Amino acid sequence: MTRRHHTRRGVLQTGFALGLGSALAGCLASAPDRPEDTADATADGDTTDSTPTDGVGTELVASGFTAPLGVEFAPGDTENAYVVDQTGVVRVATPDGVRDEPLLDVRDRMVSLSGYEERGLLGAAFHPDYPDDPRLFARYSAPLGDGAPSGYSHTFVLSAFTVDGGRADPASERRLLELPQPQSNHNAGSVVFGPDGYLYVGTGDGGGANDTGRGHVDDWYDANAGGNGQDTERNLLGSVLRIDVDGSSDGRPYAIPDDNPLVGEPGLDEQYAWGFRNPWRMSFADGDLYVADVGQNRFEEVSVVERGGNYGWNVREATHCFSASSPNSPPENCPRETPDGDPLRDPVIEYSHSGGAVSGISVIGGYRYTGDAVPALSGEYVFGDWRSNGDVFVATPTDDGLWPTEAVSLRHDGDVPPREYLLAFGRDYDDELYVATTGSATPTGSSGRVHRLVSA
Repeated sequence: MTRRHHTRRGVLQTGFALGLGSALAGCLASAPDRPEDTADATADGDTTDSTPTDGVGTELVASGFTAPLGVEFAPGDTENAYVVDQTGVVRVATPDGVRDEPLLDVRDRMVSLSGYEERGLLGAAFHPDYPDDPRLFARYSAPLGDGAPSGYSHTFVLSAFTVDGGRADPASERRLLELPQPQSNHNAGSVVFGPDGYLYVGTGDGGGANDTGRGHVDDWYDANAGGNGQDTERNLLGSVLRIDVDGSSDGRPYAIPDDNPLVGEPGLDEQYAWGFRNPWRMSFADGDLYVADVGQNRFEEVSVVERGGNYGWNVREATHCFSASSPNSPPENCPRETPDGDPLRDPVIEYSHSGGAVSGISVIGGYRYTGDAVPALSGEYVFGDWRSNGDVFVATPTDDGLWPTEAVSLRHDGDVPPREYLLAFGRDYDDELYVATTGSATPTGSSGRVHRLVSA
């Protein structure tokens, strides 16, 4: 794998109701952010289709989790699934059941979780050369360190652990990133390796609401206070970061790819794209990076993200103007580019918080389906939403404009109770898809389960 280093810095017919709670609710949107109702019933352009996709079902793979936020698969391991639980462990689901001993346990170095939570163990990824390179990368919420700003909530930690004998050695932890977080919400959490071998890391805007308040810097758009999403020079929040975990530079435990967009320009070198509120989940397909960004009061969005792209928050919410002072009644007109002439890029998918065949309040990013088991999903982007009656959705890629989107009518074998919360999607090395669910709206209990999508 050739890289260039920059060294200057370092399933019965049902709608499969999924009230996406727990950590999903957590990393996606805070309870105070959620409006009682919204201004628009559907997105502009009426991009939804009311006809459900047929021929899709689920089968149970593993159970007994608390809040399964991720389903990961290790290169070279075709037997096991690795389930990221918000409570601080990565469990191993084998063909014979869930192993008692976790692969990773960071509970002793996390903040305490209680009730509604957006913190915890939020993401994990194996090195693409695993097991030859036996590192597991994990993103979790730690207590504040010395010197953190007064009143901040916790520390964003991205660490590498060495897996030996089927267990990630806690003593092997090497912290790569530590970012003080102003609020407890909008933590994103996705960590994924791209086809270029670099690690992509999503960061939320710092939390609270509207990208304003404690820990939110001013940006170029005077009509809205705050603006971590638009800032690229003072912090790494509201962004997608891209780092090389196989190198180091200028005292950092990672290197900066030479072609990161702000290398040699004003701004922080780790930045790959910005203008995000809470990019909860990311994935790659055919070299394209899909980022699902949770909206504020009115719209959800998914973007195909380009290097150096600005995706608009908090100037815009999806394709619409946004007002920090009046989020339910934004202005009709707002900038479509920065003062420097850089465009604010539109998503490929958006849907509103009420009305229409597709609606919701917190998008759950998924994957383009390229497997063989479910022909009905071939080529579609499969994703979901967080709310008490959420659904699985599919979007059909098009060359221009917003992609047509519809709800999936899943058939199940009786193992999925109605109104089970959807927390995440996963993809194995045969490109088949999984959904992680739980029966609890908080990270408690043991009702979390993992299901595989199958033909019905």
